[in-house]
Amino acid sequence: MGESSVIYKKLAVAFLVAFGVFAAAFMLFSPMQSLLLGVIAFLVTLWTNEGLSLGVVSLLPIILFPSFSILSVSQTTQNYANPIIFLFLGGFLLAIGVEKTKLHEWIAQKMFSFFPATPRGIIFSLVITSGLLSSLLSNTTTTLLLISIALYLTQNPKLKMRFALSIAYGASIGGILTPIGTPPNLILLGFMQEKGMELFSFMEWSWMMLPLVFAMFFVAAFLLSIGVDGVAIKVENESKKLTKEQKKVLLLIGGAVLLLLLNAPFKPYWNGLGWSETVILLGFGLLLFVPPFHTLDWMDDKAKIPFRIMFLFGAGFSIASAFSATGLADSVASYLVALIELEPILILLAVAVLVTFTTEITSNTALVSVMLPIIYALSQQCGLDAKLFMTVATVCASYAFMLPIATPPNAIAMSSGTLKVSDMAKYGFVLNIAGILLVVFMAEFFWK
Repeated sequence: MGESSVIYKKLAVAFLVAFGVFAAAFMLFSPMQSLLLGVIAFLVTLWTNEGLSLGVVSLLPIILFPSFSILSVSQTTQNYANPIIFLFLGGFLLAIGVEKTKLHEWIAQKMFSFFPATPRGIIFSLVITSGLLSSLLSNTTTTLLLISIALYLTQNPKLKMRFALSIAYGASIGGILTPIGTPPNLILLGFMQEKGMELFSFMEWSWMMLPLVFAMFFVAAFLLSIGVDGVAIKVENESKKLTKEQKKVLLLIGGAVLLLLLNAPFKPYWNGLGWSETVILLGFGLLLFVPPFHTLDWMDDKAKIPFRIMFLFGAGFSIASAFSATGLADSVASYLVALIELEPILILLAVAVLVTFTTEITSNTALVSVMLPIIYALSQQCGLDAKLFMTVATVCASYAFMLPIATPPNAIAMSSGTLKVSDMAKYGFVLNIAGILLVVFMAEFFWK
């Protein structure tokens, strides 16, 4: 009964928030647009307070949008079959193969071998290892895989706290590096595809983000390593050989990366293969079920497939579609048009600050789904570079460093019992500011 009462309270809070948002929005927007904002507030509140499970909340648009005549059933459900979702599925199948064969332990050991066995060296190695793994794997999976390794490296509470944060921050930053690294990146690609914009290729995106990501790696590691000099630490560096199963998965990942490289256009020298990246990644993921690889078995491993995250993608794409269909994006943009009086770099800064600090208290997926149509409409009205501004917003949605509820890696780090919320907020605030300044600098001087 106690658990049920808690759920009832969380649902009541969600209904109250939704009604409050609807009532406030009714003074500025049309009834349909106000209904949409109320529904979004309801969904975001349930995602945030976990009144219902993530997967259940993510399927609610299929019921709520047609019920309120926001979108039809077919218009809503087609968002749950977006090609980007199957791109993610292929990448996650590879991630499950890595986890099942324990290939991540070998990768982590190789990464650690490049750094000195000092607290500062370990912090740098954890940030970079977590980040690079998270660029291809789920940031949640990466954090779960590495957190136990990091906590066994020392018994010093001060170092444990910093090691846990190193992995969480590295995972969040690393997700920026590739299109499949984190859901907001994929939502941006899906939105661009919907609007008929030229998509970033896998390699084009990664090349753009590489300087930003490694600068953030350095800032995070340097920040967390302040004051750890002189603390003794002992790291085991026993060499492990790859098993037969690990070699198979490593071969597949290597083949996928090579094919993605060949598929990427480097004009005017190479036009690429012209294949769908969804086909490539899903194809390589499915090869794990087929001899001679046969690393995965559907009956044994299907429970590990993150269907709830796939539903979350569908919900995000549905919200973005509803924004456009109801004209809400254009209406909100009309209220933001005053920003056009500012210099473009100041508008970039305003977008970066808004998204960075909003993502601390809400789902980055939901936030990006809401912000992209607004930024696109604003850019269309004011003659701004929509692609640039949407990219900055998408990157900043991964800057969730201050609160445990902001992102799963933060929650996992907090669950380790090695840090306080105040620790995370202190380091996270500094990292947020650094991230905002870096992404605006990159956008203004390199991405244009």
